[in-house]
Order: sequence, then C-alpha cells, then structure tokens
Amino acid sequence: MTQSILHTEQLQRTRQQQARELELPSREAMLHRVPSVQRFWKDNRQLLSDAWREWEEDETDSLTLLDSPLIDARLRTAVRQAWENPEREVDVKALMTEVATDVYHFQLFDVERIVELRGMLEKAGDAGIPLRPPYGIVLNRQGAMLDRRSEGYLAAPSFQALYQALLDTYMRPISRMLFPEIMGYDTQTFGFSINYQPDTDASIRPHTDASSVTLNINMNLPDEPFEGSELDVLDAARGDAIRYSFTPGAAMLHRGNVLHAAQPITRGQRSNLVLWLFGDRGQIPPQGAPRRAIPASDRWVASNAEQDDYAPF
Repeated sequence: MTQSILHTEQLQRTRQQQARELELPSREAMLHRVPSVQRFWKDNRQLLSDAWREWEEDETDSLTLLDSPLIDARLRTAVRQAWENPEREVDVKALMTEVATDVYHFQLFDVERIVELRGMLEKAGDAGIPLRPPYGIVLNRQGAMLDRRSEGYLAAPSFQALYQALLDTYMRPISRMLFPEIMGYDTQTFGFSINYQPDTDASIRPHTDASSVTLNINMNLPDEPFEGSELDVLDAARGDAIRYSFTPGAAMLHRGNVLHAAQPITRGQRSNLVLWLFGDRGQIPPQGAPRRAIPASDRWVASNAEQDDYAPF
C-alpha cells in the first residue's frame, strides 16, 4: 500500500474526529449572525457532510431503519391510494380535522414508532458533530437545522431520505389539496427541530412564518407528558384564537400567514419538527390569494423543480 493511499484512508476514517475538534462559534455570535459564523459553516460544509455519513455507517447496528411504517397506518394507506388514483384524495382529507379556519390537525406518526426517530435524533445530538440551532426563531439549545440548504444541517443520509419523503410524499400534495392557492409557491423546502423546556426556551411570541405552508409535528413519546406549551392560533375568519395542545405524533398544518404563538411550558419538555414549503427564492402567495379549482391529478405528482440555495434563516 502506497503512502498516499494510506494517508487518504486515514483521512476518511477520521472525518468525525476532525468535525468534533472544530471550535464552534459562540452562541452570542450565532445569535447576532456575525460574518465569521457563516464562514465557519461554509468552510466546513463538506467535512460535516462526510462526518455525518461516516457516523451513520458506524451506527448502522444501533440505528433503527427509518421506513414507511413510521407514518400512521391510516394516513399511509390513504396517501398511497391517492398517489395511485388522485381521486382517492378524499380519503386523505377525511383524516384532517379543521380546528380553526385553514388550520388542520391530523395524526402523522405512529405513536409506537416515534421512539425510533427520536432515538436517531438523540444519537445525532450526542454525536459531537456540530449542528446549527434554529436561531432565526429562537436561540434554541437543542434544535437543529434539517434542510440541506441550511448551514450546519443534519446531513445523516437516512434522516435526509425520511425528511425528503415527508415533504414530497405527504406535505406537498396534502397542502395543495387543502390550500390550492399555494401551487407554484411550494417548490422549495425548509425545516428545523425545536425543543421547549421551562429553564431554556420556553415559548415563542406571536408571529407568522415566512412560508406558504407550515407543518408542525410533535415528537414527544407517549410517556413524556408536559404542561403548558399550547399553540395559540388566530382564527382570522372568526377574529379569535384557538388553543391547541399537541399530542405524540400529531401534526398541525396551516398557511404560513396564520398568526400563532407557543405558550410557556411549565413542566416537562416538548419536541417538534417544523417543515416549510415556499416558492423560488422564498416567494409566498400574495395576501388574500383566491382559491382556484385544481384537478386532483395536478396535486399528486412528483416535483421536478430545481432546488435553490435560499434559506429564510
């Protein structure tokens, strides 16, 4: 074996170690988005991607395969049938409950399978490989960026495959079914995880999202109760707010321009994944965009849009 080949193999084996030895920017620097923070993530993007791939290979025996049974069985069946015959999308819509005007609740994950995804995310959080927190929302101590367009995202290949399937197979066609006016403003993706605890990041003030549509998924396990942390959502048609309490594996889907806020959490913790769709370079539908009739066959089609590099934060 030549010296150059040996050197290359040593480098490949130690990408995780190299990533763990990086000196992270301070939380204050990340919060204020100083130029050196962006340079850190840009300069180390390939190293971090390689490290996550290597980490996943090393963890193969202890990571549960993230496959389709993670999705609630009724939803999984209805969505599969809609992809085969778009006219069957009525069965998907039947699983959605409109809790406020244009705000829908449904069961996304199988309660008994959430532990598998949580286990992977927790292992990733403990891997020592740098992850960037979603400081555009709140300087969250345990959250992470999920989309490949984001600096410091969770680049583990199996998680990325699951993440993309959630967006492409479930979120986009369901969003088009419920909110047809987002068609054309749903080509790009974004995502992050967030964790609420009483002694760290306990709440989020009222805000709208820079998205066409937002999917908020609870990741708590059945034996992880919490108190507080309800989501207040403004019902624009009625002029008042509804208060929604998350349960394990449940999701809320709403237009990004819906005003919402997270109440303070008083006990336990709440873990969520938040996924966004928007148009090229962050475009979203204009305020008051009219609903239009769109054939079901136009909704249940694979997106072939080219992905840009725009990230809201």
